[in-house]
Amino acid sequence: MTLAGPSVPGDRFAPTAFAGEAVPFRVTAFREGHDRIGVHLRLTSPSGGESLHRLAPLDDGFDRWRVDVVLLERGSWSFRFEAFGDDYATWQHAADLKIAAGVDAALMREMGARLFERAAGETTRPAAERRTLTGAAAALRDDHVDDGAALGIVRDPAIAGFFASRPVASLTTLGETLTLRVERERAGVGAWYEFFPRSEGARRLRDGSVKSGTFRTAAKRLPAVAGMGFDVLYLPPIHPIGRINRKGRNNTLDPLPGDPGSPWAIGSAEGGHDAVHPDLGTLADFRAFVRAARAEGIEVALDLALQAAPDHPWVTSHPEWFTTLPDGTIAFAENPPKKYQDIYPVNFDNDPAGIRAEVLRIVRHWIAQGVKIFRVDNPHTKPLQFWEWLIATVEAESPDVVFLAEAFTRPSPLHALAMAGFQQSYSYFTWRNTKAELEEFLTSIAGDSADYLRPNLFVNTPDILTEYLQYGGRPAYKIRAAIAATAGPSYGVYAGFELYENVARPGSEENIDNEKYEYKIRDWAGAEAAGDSLAPYLRRLNEIRRDHASLRQLRNLSVHWSDDDAILVYSKHLDAGLTPDGRADTILVVANVDPHSVRQTMIHLDTRLWGIRPGDPYDVEDLVTGARWTWSDHNFVRLDAFSEPVHILHVKGPR
Repeated sequence: MTLAGPSVPGDRFAPTAFAGEAVPFRVTAFREGHDRIGVHLRLTSPSGGESLHRLAPLDDGFDRWRVDVVLLERGSWSFRFEAFGDDYATWQHAADLKIAAGVDAALMREMGARLFERAAGETTRPAAERRTLTGAAAALRDDHVDDGAALGIVRDPAIAGFFASRPVASLTTLGETLTLRVERERAGVGAWYEFFPRSEGARRLRDGSVKSGTFRTAAKRLPAVAGMGFDVLYLPPIHPIGRINRKGRNNTLDPLPGDPGSPWAIGSAEGGHDAVHPDLGTLADFRAFVRAARAEGIEVALDLALQAAPDHPWVTSHPEWFTTLPDGTIAFAENPPKKYQDIYPVNFDNDPAGIRAEVLRIVRHWIAQGVKIFRVDNPHTKPLQFWEWLIATVEAESPDVVFLAEAFTRPSPLHALAMAGFQQSYSYFTWRNTKAELEEFLTSIAGDSADYLRPNLFVNTPDILTEYLQYGGRPAYKIRAAIAATAGPSYGVYAGFELYENVARPGSEENIDNEKYEYKIRDWAGAEAAGDSLAPYLRRLNEIRRDHASLRQLRNLSVHWSDDDAILVYSKHLDAGLTPDGRADTILVVANVDPHSVRQTMIHLDTRLWGIRPGDPYDVEDLVTGARWTWSDHNFVRLDAFSEPVHILHVKGPR
């Protein structure tokens, strides 16, 4: 047996799953000659319970085997593959061919009779099953039972079922014992919404200045966020903001009085990473905000940005934590050609033990305030070993905590961060827009990397307003939201997306008048009342996600074919035995990814993936419009980007 999985490249780290995930266990197994084999998966739960699962051959010519198992118990599971000679399958295959051909029929019948008697002698089998096998053995030996009737026994599905569940095995080979870590459901499933609390409830005063929103005013926005179906609310840093080199509007170097500065320029005389900005309220106000969110069914995610403003308390108490240049100044954060004059990056090579202790103290502090999710800013600019240590330490103390990596970086560090423990990661979805790009991306995230890497498909961020959104108009917003919400079990939206905010600062992929550097006063309710908001569509997407178990999985995505280079087609299917209600669930998504067009074409589906034979008719319902059609494996579609650019279809089953 080789190539067992779930696995992580290099075998240093354990693969991961989330509670309720249908995990594909797979292995390559073969033997010499033509005899048939079988493969079992032996699972041991964190509480010590043991179960045995039969793998099915993929019949792809590569000797690969697979079984999907839903894991509900959190903690460390162990699993082992056991390959064995399948004596029944070997006999059945040979007997079916030889008896039908009149070759060695008597020998095949006697071999079968002995096999059945052997199985009937196993006291672990039910009595009715043993009686059936004993009778079948006698019939195979009975001269009055002709070869045609004997073939009926060879091909009897009930008898085959007996041996599938309780095989007669020989020459068993045991694989090594492997480990799989199962985390809580939120580690893999969630609809995220991001807003700046200082903007929620902000008011423009008569003199033109703006009074900051607070945790109390931001709490008034929580019912609307919950009403759209979001269950995670991500807050940018809520700490005091530095005054030295504070940025003004649109990232300028000359702030005006009243400019609030970037929340990522953390720290001032009022405190550092363990404090809240006084304009937002007190630590008690923050705890009340977390409780109010929880009452709405929302978890609060807090930004963890390990950097400092020039007037952060660390700069005077621990100057060794930063990089001093030859001219005696401290190095600013840079992402050439960008320079962040309001931020000093932490140098983890200087006093690593002291930095580790301080960061752990900070994380523990916010966990004590009720935070169980941390969105980590630019983790790829910090040592990988640091994250491995921090996440493992926190997990040992607080296994509910989830870390999301803002890993907009190269594939190798992105994957390495996931291996080191990050439960989720930002991804390249933000920049994958064409049919070909999306097919490649979606196939990759649902493949082997899903054993350890869980992408969160954010459609936009305060830093990212892609050209697709800038120039695609309102259809682009609908298209991106629909794909993000259905392709991955975790996705995210930054506030303003539902208002189609699409004007960029010239020459950049950022919104003009970026909320990072100023307050944003928005009329959410007015826009929705005027029909000028995407909020109802987001609400419907999240309802669909809640109602369909297949959309709460990552590994079950399959890409299909269309004749048009702008029509993306994919399905997500979950067998009945893997769903909470015991009913199979299949969602089919057909998206026109060209926001400027009306497209019509033929699409071609592998309906075998959801148990329908090619050519057979079945019913589908569009879960957005309510339209119903009878489809087959080849279907005509027409998608108008200016009305409904995406079909989200529930496959009802064969007619």
